[in-house]
Amino acid sequence: MANTKRQLFIKRRLRVRNKLRRTNAGRMRLSVHRSNKNISVQLIDDVNGKTVAAASTLEKDLGVVGKNNIEAATKVGAAIAERAKKAGVETAYFDRGGFLFHGKVKALADAAREGGLKI
Repeated sequence: MANTKRQLFIKRRLRVRNKLRRTNAGRMRLSVHRSNKNISVQLIDDVNGKTVAAASTLEKDLGVVGKNNIEAATKVGAAIAERAKKAGVETAYFDRGGFLFHGKVKALADAAREGGLKI
């Protein structure tokens, strides 16, 4: 029986997350979600189960409401790096979920690195 695209995505997401949890215990997780219209990112403390910081293209103050392109992803990446610094977080591991590391996801990660967040 062939796997559907959704099943393959879920398998890839779980494989990535489980590997990251084994190798990066104790660090914050920078989790990315990309939809057809928006991109969002959260800085999660898995030990306490809390979201420390978040950024999304849905925020009006970023000036990219409703845009889902590389420029918008770059602004979201810069915003999360700034908010992470305010929260006192300097290092995190990048959880791309089931998304491939290219395009918008890569642009977001690169912008977060340029903003001073060590991924």
